[in-house]
Amino acid sequence: MIMVGAMAAALWGIGTVMKAPYHARWTMLGILLVSVMMLHVVLPAGHPLRLATGGDARLWGLLIAFGFIVAAYRRGLARLRARVTPVAAPVVRAGSFSDTELNRYARHIVLREIGGPGQKALRDARVLVVGAGGLGAPALQYLAAAGVGTIGVIDDDTVENANLQRQVIHTDKNIGMPKVHSAAAAMVAQNPFVTVRPYHRRLTAQIAAELCAEYDLVLDGSDNFTTRYLVNATAVAQGIPLIAAALTQWEGQISLYDPAHGTPCYACVFPQAPDPALVPSCAEAGVLGPLPGVIGAMMAVEAIKQITQAGDGLAGRLLIYDALYAQTRTIAIKPQPDCPVCAGKVLTSSTGVSP
Repeated sequence: MIMVGAMAAALWGIGTVMKAPYHARWTMLGILLVSVMMLHVVLPAGHPLRLATGGDARLWGLLIAFGFIVAAYRRGLARLRARVTPVAAPVVRAGSFSDTELNRYARHIVLREIGGPGQKALRDARVLVVGAGGLGAPALQYLAAAGVGTIGVIDDDTVENANLQRQVIHTDKNIGMPKVHSAAAAMVAQNPFVTVRPYHRRLTAQIAAELCAEYDLVLDGSDNFTTRYLVNATAVAQGIPLIAAALTQWEGQISLYDPAHGTPCYACVFPQAPDPALVPSCAEAGVLGPLPGVIGAMMAVEAIKQITQAGDGLAGRLLIYDALYAQTRTIAIKPQPDCPVCAGKVLTSSTGVSP
């Protein structure tokens, strides 16, 4: 027994030194217990190794069974908690900022382009972020830090180990948790003055219109064209500005689409999805870890500018960032009169008459 305990402690210590995740350390201990159990099954009674490890296989069988029961209980409890993770209670917002808020947002308030009115606009804003992955993670972090009053986030995925290389809002301990709940917990921990509404589900045509209608601005950080076109069509139909971004390998792109105010929509620029073989996923083609942070932070910047009406946004311009060669270029984009999604909106905003 003492020998097995020493081996278990040594394995745990090695895992700690190597900074292996907890689940990897527990897996090593499980392999050790199973190996000891097999020794008791294979070796004859009275063998020195059997005597040194307790002498009775039933003891180890009970220990392994107990371990399975504890693991099953913890997994079930984690799933239950993930389902009932409470949404942050809305903060009661008085007419003026508290001293804590004034101190927190002081660097915004002293910017003449934002000031007190701009910070109040941020507090009153409602922003929906589609996707809590690579692009959504930094965008959500900076929107919460900036004091955007109500932030919705929709995603049907759960946190995986492979996400942590770039999806910086999530942590190792949240592996297996719905991304929206992981993100919501991080945002509220960073800024308790914001309200976060997590939606653990896929955005579908059945719920898109009703959901987007609750928000003033939509940020699309999804990783598939079906969702991108759905978000665009919904935003166009409801006259909601859309900030959409995408990335692959070393390159990212971002623009503001707002046909209600004369800009093209996403479908004007990308009328149809490319062949999947030409646009492999991040899992297939890879992606630079900090790249989503760069583009996701740009999404938050453009959102803050849109809300506070500061500076010039990316309306009518597509910004492309090439991290590999440290180049940034901007392409002018125009509405397409024959666009099946926004042609009517463009005509209305440009002529003042309904089509």
